[in-house]
Amino acid sequence: MTINTNTRAVEAQIDARIEARLEYWIEQLGRLCAQPSISAQRLGIDDCAALVATMLREEGYVAEVLPTGGSPIVYGDSGPREGAPTLLFYNHYDVQPPEPLELWNSPPFTLTRAGDHLYARGVSDDKGQLITRMAAAAAVRDVLGELPCRVKFFVEGEEEIGSPNIPPAIDAHKERFAADGCIWEFGSVDYTSRPTQTLGMRGLAYFELSAQTASQDCHSGLGGSLIANAAWRLVWALSTIKGVDERIRIPGFYDKAKPATARDLAYLAELPDQSEAFKASYGVAGFLKGMTSGTELRRAAVFEPTATINGLTSGYQGPGAKTVLPARASAKLDFRLVPDQSPEEIGPLLRAHLDAEGFPDVEVRYLAGVKPARTDPDHPFVQLSIHAAEDVYGKPASVEPLIGGSGPLHPFIHVLGLPVVTSGCGYPESRVHAPNENIRIPDFINGIRHSARILYRFASM
Repeated sequence: MTINTNTRAVEAQIDARIEARLEYWIEQLGRLCAQPSISAQRLGIDDCAALVATMLREEGYVAEVLPTGGSPIVYGDSGPREGAPTLLFYNHYDVQPPEPLELWNSPPFTLTRAGDHLYARGVSDDKGQLITRMAAAAAVRDVLGELPCRVKFFVEGEEEIGSPNIPPAIDAHKERFAADGCIWEFGSVDYTSRPTQTLGMRGLAYFELSAQTASQDCHSGLGGSLIANAAWRLVWALSTIKGVDERIRIPGFYDKAKPATARDLAYLAELPDQSEAFKASYGVAGFLKGMTSGTELRRAAVFEPTATINGLTSGYQGPGAKTVLPARASAKLDFRLVPDQSPEEIGPLLRAHLDAEGFPDVEVRYLAGVKPARTDPDHPFVQLSIHAAEDVYGKPASVEPLIGGSGPLHPFIHVLGLPVVTSGCGYPESRVHAPNENIRIPDFINGIRHSARILYRFASM
């Protein structure tokens, strides 16, 4: 893609404006991170939605707080620009719980600066990413005197719990959310500071399984030979779902799983080998099934469905001993899905499997789910973002045809009909969902610059 001299000159002015207002935007990030917004606990959600709307209004957008069946959506709109396209920013204002608090080196809801790092819950996922968009649009507007295209913000408050109300909200407000392109909630660099362009996300089906064998816990000496143990009952049921070979044993589970295409494998082959850095980050000696590195490892990481036990709860786990036979046990379980699997189909398959295995008493409760989705890598908007990233970072972008994580991407692509790209301020050690979540200030700056270039070039695409 050839960029003319005038475009280069304007983008240099935009970069200068970003640098000039950096401290202001770090202050704004601190303001947003200071407001707790934990969707899992419904803590601070309404207050944070109101704050996001206020911050958008301060930047000149018409902002509304739209009710849903759960957390509200904050919608911001710069207003139409005749003859110009519309760019939609999708972000979320909710965050994960900060626990365990004792592992934080600073208060989780106070933005703390240490060297070139910024620490706080949500600083990367996703409040820092939202601020990069606001800062990018502001810099373009300040240099040009006005935004060159219509800009909309879609900021939801349930992403961390599966975005259950996003599909119906999009169905109800298709015209309001209509656009010509979308920048998704995240963006990052890899271990070598090379930018990544993500084109799709796996789906998710999230369940709680529980077993109840008695009305109350029992002395293990009195009931151990007489009463069914709920913990054993659940463990036995769970053991039927996946084998030691990592193959999911639910009949029909893989029937609709679409394998990676030749083009997908080509993209995966071009990605840098970061297996050693990944192992070092998580303190593991190796990968499942003896995989080491290369395209097969990368394919397995994103194009194979998973079944993951997220947590187990039963009986006594405090200090010392308590000889008790638990009456109840529960487990949280998630399945990561690949195209063309659907979360709505997994529950019935799981239920039928447990029944067939002799566990009709184990309750299955569906908690959340999203469908997998992908953007066409050949779309001009995707290529625009890829070239803009290379200009900003000085390195070609790594193109990920699919990533292991999940989000409400499906209705944006398949209902609103949007091509979706990524840009932002994450990096592999951001510790999202963990204590000491952080971003690096150079990544924050480049995330703003990348978003600004996409916006500026998109206006004349």
